Amino acid sequence: MSIKTATLNGVATIEIARPEKKNALTIAMYAAMAEAIAAAVADNAVRAVLITGQPGIFTSGNDIEDFMQRPPGQGSDAMDSPVFRFMRALLECDKPVVVAVTGAAIGIGTTMLLHSDFVYVSDEARLAMPFVSLGLVPEFASSLLVPQLMGHARAAEKLLLGEPFTPEQAVEFGIANAVLPAGEVVNHARRVAERFNALPPGAVRGAKRLLRAPQREQVLQTIRTEGELFGQRLRSPEAMEAFQAFFQKRKPDFSKF
Repeated sequence: MSIKTATLNGVATIEIARPEKKNALTIAMYAAMAEAIAAAVADNAVRAVLITGQPGIFTSGNDIEDFMQRPPGQGSDAMDSPVFRFMRALLECDKPVVVAVTGAAIGIGTTMLLHSDFVYVSDEARLAMPFVSLGLVPEFASSLLVPQLMGHARAAEKLLLGEPFTPEQAVEFGIANAVLPAGEVVNHARRVAERFNALPPGAVRGAKRLLRAPQREQVLQTIRTEGELFGQRLRSPEAMEAFQAFFQKRKPDFSKF
């Protein structure tokens, strides 16, 4: 298992720990993260959740080989898959979620930030959502939330062209709170998470629920709609060409489509 969990001083830490694979996420890792979030929600001693990665890498997104071998189903089956269980667990977590982006955050490494409460980004980080270049479509309600944050024109750059963006731009767009030196980002995020030990937990949960309530149903519906199309695209010839090119370390050729 490449997800490490620990609870200390009121903070449940979920650490993505697969540096040899650039913290690429497998189905088993999604399941472990979903379970860790659920356990944190159920534990009265936990006041906040901290998600972090390894030095120089937050996550490179999905492990393509694992994803091809165990793709999420379609329709209701997809919503029961570990990927969507993780999405729902993060979306429904009623305790503050603090994220330390320790390096590159690709794909869901960026889109999960849209559902976190505090995001602190290493000055060495690079963020990108290259779904289209893999023959896929945006996920985790990013097709709804990214245009709201950036405006349509910049969202098109990030979601259609897959252009990466800097930590400073993440703050400018409202995705992150602050950029910090690489060696300080995790400790700073932890200090923020520990501040909730001094605050009334019921009031914190109520306030978070109110902050998220206006768009909750729209976000859920967007995740379902994206998930259906994502599942279809995952089985498409375009995606197969993109994945084969990835494994063969060549540029994909979409000229035949």
